[in-house]
Amino acid sequence: MSTTGWNDNAPIYRQLKDKVVGMMLDGLLKAGDALPSVRQVAADYQLNPITVSRAYQELVDEALVEKRRGLGMYVTEGAHDKLLASERERFMREEWPAMLERIRRLGLDTAALLGAATTTPAGAQP
Repeated sequence: MSTTGWNDNAPIYRQLKDKVVGMMLDGLLKAGDALPSVRQVAADYQLNPITVSRAYQELVDEALVEKRRGLGMYVTEGAHDKLLASERERFMREEWPAMLERIRRLGLDTAALLGAATTTPAGAQP
């Protein structure tokens, strides 16, 4: 897990959960991979182990990881696809309408936007 600071916009356990979800979506954690232990994450990030456990428990509750008694937490089969589907649905429901409204408000041409998206490398300034 990368070392980034925590922000005040959300509880730390939720930010930690989002980090793990991001790693799953990016393919850094695949089905069958073990998550770092609660103790290791708590030590690495200087967090209370209860905070880490809460983040991990939410992942278990969503069936993205499973507890294996005496072995730790492991990414479940199909977790990536399940996450991808739910993140796409959330994007279309929550983020896309605001983005579309901004595009309309700025009078941007969708064809020009699509052209810019295909010619500009990700993360680069157009």
